Amino acid sequence: MTQRDWIEKDFYRELGVASTASADEIKKAYRKLARELHPDANPGDAKAEARFKSVSEAYGVLSDTTKRKEYDETRALFAGGGLGGGAGGFPGGFSGGFPGGSQGFDVGDIFGRSGAGGAGGLGDLFGGLFGSGGRGGAQGYSTASRARRGADVESELRISFEDAVRGATVPIRLSSPGRCDTCGGSGARPGTSPRTCPTCNGQGLVSRSQGAFAFSEPCRDCRGSGRIVDDPCPECGGDGVSTRTRTLTVRVPAGVDDGQRIRLAGQGEPGRGGAPAGDLYVKIYVSPHRIFGRSAKNSDDLTLKVPVTYPELVMGATLTVPTLDSTVSLKIPAGTSSGRTLRVRGRGVERRDGRKGDLLVTVEVAVPQKLDEAAAEALERYVEATKSYDPRADLLGGAR
Repeated sequence: MTQRDWIEKDFYRELGVASTASADEIKKAYRKLARELHPDANPGDAKAEARFKSVSEAYGVLSDTTKRKEYDETRALFAGGGLGGGAGGFPGGFSGGFPGGSQGFDVGDIFGRSGAGGAGGLGDLFGGLFGSGGRGGAQGYSTASRARRGADVESELRISFEDAVRGATVPIRLSSPGRCDTCGGSGARPGTSPRTCPTCNGQGLVSRSQGAFAFSEPCRDCRGSGRIVDDPCPECGGDGVSTRTRTLTVRVPAGVDDGQRIRLAGQGEPGRGGAPAGDLYVKIYVSPHRIFGRSAKNSDDLTLKVPVTYPELVMGATLTVPTLDSTVSLKIPAGTSSGRTLRVRGRGVERRDGRKGDLLVTVEVAVPQKLDEAAAEALERYVEATKSYDPRADLLGGAR
């Protein structure tokens, strides 16, 4: 993608958001459109696939803070008549502020009124736009436009509770912009190669002079890329990037939390001009377990609620309770209160150092919904035998 693409394409319109949209709003809009336009959901629909590619391209720029800032600055400068076909006075450049300009900007205002340093101010202006500061703008622009790191890509993966605790290797299908397999990313039809642009000698910029000043602008012949593709690849249309579906293997570490992200370096959008690819961030969603949970205080500890009878709490008991792997014996001391949590060492999540968290078992008294005649009579005798015991004595005394 060249600087001219940034000028001509409205990425905010592609995603249906305002230019002031937050990062979360941009992400939400992209996910909605990606689901609707995904090739898997529209098999054989070339129009939907092209739209999906445009949406992915827009998100690749707007989701990257640095790229979005550069894109906004470029669009603002060009939209204001700053560069490219100015009305006059500045060949292919500013529409006002120089001889023949229509708006009559003051040169000192544009260059920062720094006296002799004014030219440096202009260098900063072009440097911020084209990826270089101060002098050497042409070389800096060529590097920035032709060699740009690929955008990071996000995906989601839902796994079972057991896989989150023990760790797993899970395949994931991903549809995103990637290096075109047909042309190998060159943009040229297989069997052919791009050639160096003879107009700019591969720099991506051409220089123009206006009085004492020399200015550079994107080469119109190669659109700032420094290369010309005479016979474009039929798959990617000369971009070197196409939307493709691929299967990757994600190694989920033991103990991963719900909502945690896993980074796969170099698996994002491919870089331009030999620059490295971006990264893939996979957000993990863990399905809840029927009986086990994770402790809010320490995610290495598993939680379990176990129903018990009143006599087991009063007189004590030894119970067999489940773990993720098997079962374990749990001793309940006599006089245990309902709601008490007992700790079983080493039956939780395995840590990276090989040690394990604990299993936290909370015992809760189970109240029978119905009693037969014998049980009801026994309970009445128990009430009579313990009528001298008032569990609310301190409560009522404190209220007075």
